[in-house]
Amino acid sequence: MAELTKKLQSIALQETLRYVGQNPAERIPKVFNLIKPFAQLSHHKDYIVQVEKALNDAENNWKRLVERAFTQLSPTVLNKFVENFLLYASLVGIPKQEELAEKYDCNIPWAILMDPTTDCNLNCTGCWAGEYKRGDHLTFEELDNIIEQGKELGIYMYLYSGGEPLLRAQDIVELARKHSDCIFCAFTNATLVTPELAKQLAEVGNVVLAISVEGFDEVNDFRRGKGIYKRVVRAMDLLREAGVGFGFSTCYHRENTEAVASEQFVDSMIEKGCFFGWYFTYMPLGKSARTELLVTPEQRKLMYERIRGFRSSKDIFLIDFWNDGEFVGGCIAGGRSYLHINAHGDVEPCAFIHYADTNIRQASLLEALQSPLFRQYRQNQPFNENPLRPCPLLDNPDALLNMVNAASAYSTQRQDLEPVEVVTGKCRAAAAAWAGVADQIWQESN
Repeated sequence: MAELTKKLQSIALQETLRYVGQNPAERIPKVFNLIKPFAQLSHHKDYIVQVEKALNDAENNWKRLVERAFTQLSPTVLNKFVENFLLYASLVGIPKQEELAEKYDCNIPWAILMDPTTDCNLNCTGCWAGEYKRGDHLTFEELDNIIEQGKELGIYMYLYSGGEPLLRAQDIVELARKHSDCIFCAFTNATLVTPELAKQLAEVGNVVLAISVEGFDEVNDFRRGKGIYKRVVRAMDLLREAGVGFGFSTCYHRENTEAVASEQFVDSMIEKGCFFGWYFTYMPLGKSARTELLVTPEQRKLMYERIRGFRSSKDIFLIDFWNDGEFVGGCIAGGRSYLHINAHGDVEPCAFIHYADTNIRQASLLEALQSPLFRQYRQNQPFNENPLRPCPLLDNPDALLNMVNAASAYSTQRQDLEPVEVVTGKCRAAAAAWAGVADQIWQESN
């Protein structure tokens, strides 16, 4: 009966989207009339009302974004986004996650980030994953099993990182085809995108790409290698032409913050066809980390101000992983909203926290969420009363030090087995410098 209901819902959504696509400027609110009954939580109902209000405003930038989606995305991709992301991953999945979190007294995440491989065709300076041992892989069967377990917990959102996930492109496509009710996003350098792969992604419809780019030519290639920027924008062209959904993923550091926070950069990403942009700040992980690339407090404040300005004016959805703590109640790691499973099978609280006490090859996903390290996260979140200082490493290094030691967690960086005292020590000066600035911003805005 459940599968039949899903099928009928899918048909109704497809017909509605086809109808809206004939005249999106006037008919877009019809989509929300269809999904509104699925909103079980009061704040979800509030969100829908707010979105409806924005979409009825002809000058609103969010309306321009939605209209662009109807013209740029293939029908299959558009259908899958509305059905899998808005309906299953959000309106249906989140209430189930909350119910099971209470039942099992542990965090149940909204999304799972997985690494199909640690291998990569690039060698970017200061890569957050550079200290994982090359040659590790999660098999197709292991990835499939994680997704199956996740769906039992109401999780329909899956992300890939690495290494370079598109080294496993065919497995990613096959998993998307098998789990057609899920939405997938791969963080990729995009140099392996071909016309053939773009066509496959358009056909399955439920895989979007977050493409790593850190500014224009010279600024981007500073860390990523000569000629990479040109290959990235070529990949964007291929994806846009095929009707595939994609956005950009930017690591901002001391040398490029002003460039990637510029209106010129954001406008260029919109022009290339990006629907979203993820901003991550540089983290000093591993023996090769360059602490001089950590942003200054002034640069982090600049990013805070610029992203909020762009959100009210640009037809693109921008996320600042650290500075958006006020919208999500602080740190989202430790299974509170997401977790990371690396290519060795270690279940980590966050992609930037390379410590674990459980391996998915020896434990179930639920057991990992009930492990001592994940319980430490659940007990200690939020890590700061100021949500602009959310991170247990970058903003509150003693929090991570205490949790790792309390859980007797091990380093997952098999290249150097970096002690938690070392990595937290690299962040203390930055945390202290940001604290005063963040507290002033928060006091002035509340």
